Amino acid sequence: MYGAILGDIIGSRFEFDRGGKTKKFELLTEEDCFTDDSVMTVAVADALMAAGVNASVDNIEKECIKAMKYWGRIYPNAGYGGRFWGWLFGGQEGAYGSYGNGSAMRVSAAGWLYDSVERTREVARATANVTHNHPEGLKGAECTAAVIYLARTGSTKEEIASYVEREFGYDFSETLDDMRRRHEHVESCMDSLPKALRSFFDGTSYEDTVRNAVSLGGDTDTLAAIAGAMAEGFYGVPQELKDRGDEFLESDMIGVIRRFEELNFEL
Repeated sequence: MYGAILGDIIGSRFEFDRGGKTKKFELLTEEDCFTDDSVMTVAVADALMAAGVNASVDNIEKECIKAMKYWGRIYPNAGYGGRFWGWLFGGQEGAYGSYGNGSAMRVSAAGWLYDSVERTREVARATANVTHNHPEGLKGAECTAAVIYLARTGSTKEEIASYVEREFGYDFSETLDDMRRRHEHVESCMDSLPKALRSFFDGTSYEDTVRNAVSLGGDTDTLAAIAGAMAEGFYGVPQELKDRGDEFLESDMIGVIRRFEELNFEL
């Protein structure tokens, strides 16, 4: 979970190409902040803990709706997209067919709680389905959670890459330099997942992975949240960096993170 949240915070000040597409930058500054990526990551973790590890898909979806609306209304100014804002604060209850990268940036908790990749994917799909029920929105969430699961259970990057290509069909063959050159600000799973995957596969540590993602420009907070979540599964996150990240978060958010880490340790 910290992997996604710290990626979001680190990437926040560079969104909309404010970072010069470089890996050389101060990691955390007073200009950084958490955004909707962190709020919804906390919301999904809260929902999955409330549902329990053996919950049905229907119950997971109900808890996700409840938690997302609860947390979104506590932090209404976190930078939500227009359609998600309407879902949070309007009368709409059902999903709205989105293929935006929001389904992938919030899903990281699902990568940690379950004992098989199949169950991980089932839960990830449920967390997306309440809003992002377009096939690409569902796929983005499933892929992100599956990579986290495979990374934390000892798969090599080569094995993870093979799984992603076989199961999800993403083309992440472009180099990071290629991605920077063709860059545009796109907030879809179809654009963000290949970029996040390349950032992860080329990364040499958690920090290096996040720097890769931020250097691509555009939707840097979400790219770094997705890639950072994957990297946490593979490398972990240094405790010093977690401690620094807490300085940017509210106490109720930290409380959920602590409960999640304790539960994950017990499992």
